[in-house]
Amino acid sequence: MRRTALALAALLALSPLAAPAQGAPDAAGIETVIRSQVEAMRADDWSRAFTFASPTIQGIFRDPETFSRMVTSGYPMVWKPRSVRAGALSETPRGLSQAMIFEDAEGRFFIADYLMIEVGGEWRINGVSIRPAPAESA
Repeated sequence: MRRTALALAALLALSPLAAPAQGAPDAAGIETVIRSQVEAMRADDWSRAFTFASPTIQGIFRDPETFSRMVTSGYPMVWKPRSVRAGALSETPRGLSQAMIFEDAEGRFFIADYLMIEVGGEWRINGVSIRPAPAESA
């Protein structure tokens, strides 16, 4: 778990800073990308799940199998959630961040902050930071 957390921290550290979005962000499009990746992971379709990652993330993990091992070994709340719902979309110095609230198989809640970038006119996931959700978020 510690190794996986370090890998995730490295992802966030290595991700390039994104410029703030121009105009109103495409909240629906961003949520669709995240939900599509979650659904692909639920179905163990790692090739499809990998397509929603940014080129930076794809470069770090190199292939869907390595990406799969990272997610399945350290992030079951994202891989096989009991439920997931969208939280706030916010602009950060690093770019747009979409909060998603996951409930794991044991009924615990987590907030996953997805750093999003636009690549060729499509939204891609450029890093994820996960933390336990405060009781009032559940």
